[in-house]
Amino acid sequence: MERFSVREVLEQAIRTERLGYEYYSSMAERFKHTEEFRDLFETLAKKELTHEQRFRELLETLKDEEPEGWDEVSEYMRAFVESEFFLGSDKALTRMKDVKDTEEAIEFAIGFEKETLLYFNGLRSIVKEKAVVDEIITEEQHHIAWLNRFKERFTGTK
Repeated sequence: MERFSVREVLEQAIRTERLGYEYYSSMAERFKHTEEFRDLFETLAKKELTHEQRFRELLETLKDEEPEGWDEVSEYMRAFVESEFFLGSDKALTRMKDVKDTEEAIEFAIGFEKETLLYFNGLRSIVKEKAVVDEIITEEQHHIAWLNRFKERFTGTK
C-alpha cells in the first residue's frame, strides 16, 4: 500500500475543508428562503474557510521529516481517504448534488462532520501543533451539536 506523506495528509485536510465550504455554501443558496437554515449553512461555510486557512498555515510550517510511528498513521489516513464517504461510489461531491430537502441536507452535513472529525483526530497524532488541530476538532464537534439541534427542531427526530 502506498503511504501518504505528512504533507499529503495536511493537503487532504485542506481539501476536506474546501469541500465542506462548497457544500455549506451550496446549501445556504438552496435554502436561502428559510432564514434559519441559510444562516446556519452560511456560518458553517465561513468556519470551514477559517479551518482551511489554519491547515494552510500548518502546511507552511511543516518540515519534510515524518513523525515516529508514521507507517501506521499513514495507513490509517489512506484507508480513511479511500473510504466510501470520500472517494467511493457514494462520495461526498456526488451526494451533495442530490440533496433534496433540509432534513437530507442536515443528515449529510452531520455525516460529513463526523467523518472529518475522525480524520482530524488522526491528523492530530502526527502534528506538533496540536493546539491548532484541537481548536478545529472542538469546532467540528460544535458543528455536529448545532446540526443535531437543527435536526431535532425542524424534523422532530434525533
